[in-house]
Amino acid sequence: MIDAVATDSSTPSPDKQRRPRRTRMTGAERRQQLLEIGRTLFAAKGFEGTSVEEIAAKAGVSKPVVYEHFGGKEGLYAVVVDREMRRLLDMVTSSLTAGHPRELCEQAAFALLDYIEEYTDGFRILVRDSPIPQSTGSFASLISDIATQVEDILGREFKSRGFDPKLAPLYAQALVGMVALTGQWWLDVRRPKKAEVAAHLVNLAWHGLDGLEAKPHLIGRRKA
Repeated sequence: MIDAVATDSSTPSPDKQRRPRRTRMTGAERRQQLLEIGRTLFAAKGFEGTSVEEIAAKAGVSKPVVYEHFGGKEGLYAVVVDREMRRLLDMVTSSLTAGHPRELCEQAAFALLDYIEEYTDGFRILVRDSPIPQSTGSFASLISDIATQVEDILGREFKSRGFDPKLAPLYAQALVGMVALTGQWWLDVRRPKKAEVAAHLVNLAWHGLDGLEAKPHLIGRRKA
């Protein structure tokens, strides 16, 4: 006698039971996914080194999906850069809350270093020369925007100390540029620790301002 083994055709096989069901993304979710993938690739490889094919492959979609959302690699890159520039500007401007000028310098330095630490990929993208125009400008124009915020603070401080407040823009550019360039250096070395970097930046900036000459003069032979 041969035993018959009854099989239930309605019961899924173990392979089918283990196979995860793919969840379809909404348009907003897919756009966000592509932005995050693009951000990572642009930071690692730059604009020229990143292809639409690679972006699509990382997202598990076809190339037309990338074009549908951003019109191509240029559109995706532009959105990534604009978002990072706005994020950095917001972090710096929102940090300027203290009343004492020295603490304001500390807050600005910390804001930039915080951004570099938390959004490293974004900063790597920003400090590269952009191959396409941005609606929010360039990294240089972003630093200029931040300097404008500092300019008002320096202007008031200059006036209270008897210095010419018209020179505040020059000093604001110099101070913010110093922090930004140091930030680019710290991006790779990450030494010393963030708080120590901020302390040294403010030490140079503050004590330089503290010993400021009302009418600085040149000591070398060249006068013009």
